[in-house]
Amino acid sequence: MKAGLEQLTTDNGQRTDLVDSHCHLDDSDFNADREAVIERARVAGVRCLLAAGGGTGPDNLEAPLALAERHDWILATVGIHPHDAKHFAEHHVQQICKLAQHPRVVGIGEIGLDYHYDNSPREIQKQVLVRQLELARQARLPIVIHCREAWPDLTAVIETHWKSSGLGGILHCFSGSRQDALKFLDWGFLVSFAGNVTYKKAEDLREAAREIPLDRLSTETDSPYLAPLPYRGKRNEPAFVIEVARTLAALHHLSAEELGKIVVGNFERFFNLAPHGT
Repeated sequence: MKAGLEQLTTDNGQRTDLVDSHCHLDDSDFNADREAVIERARVAGVRCLLAAGGGTGPDNLEAPLALAERHDWILATVGIHPHDAKHFAEHHVQQICKLAQHPRVVGIGEIGLDYHYDNSPREIQKQVLVRQLELARQARLPIVIHCREAWPDLTAVIETHWKSSGLGGILHCFSGSRQDALKFLDWGFLVSFAGNVTYKKAEDLREAAREIPLDRLSTETDSPYLAPLPYRGKRNEPAFVIEVARTLAALHHLSAEELGKIVVGNFERFFNLAPHGT
């Protein structure tokens, strides 16, 4: 893997500042080498990393925060994934409220709707999403949204229960169309693309990415899932976000360095962070 880092430079051989706005470093796939993975991300140029909540289940909500507490360039979110909506209970409400007060927790997520797998009944998914939107309002935190094959229902829920908050959010691992994104842009959302935007058959997704304004773009890995080309089929990790940046840069006729700087700036502004290097 160390040798592979040589491939993570940009086209002119320089490192670029990068953002991984969504990864699951608490996943068991990283148990054997988690700190080495974090170090590779830093070496590859990742300046900001968001450890997303909910990936390892509703009874492990504090795991991303533990990582953020150990690394000053890692932030965390807290929330219950739509797959686990059927397990949502009152004690989770109390835990989310408590964790949301921590200064390293910058959002509520990942939350949303997933009609592809339907691991939880759809009505329960919507109820749990609305409840977590209420918690995000109380905490005055933005949201990180997971949506798969549920755009009409998601749009309706966000319009009714979230738009007026003015807090916005991130559409994580965006897989919709330009039309799906438009209202969310009006509502203050960033649109984040993952490794699937690099796949050969993802031309529709790349078409959508071309239409997203540069000041609303974000990059992510969703690691350990969705490894980009040329790593597809392997475990994904934050260092590989350079491939997402390269693809988005080409779509917008920019260098990877230029795109990386824009995305870092977007991330810092969205979360009200001090600019990198200050």
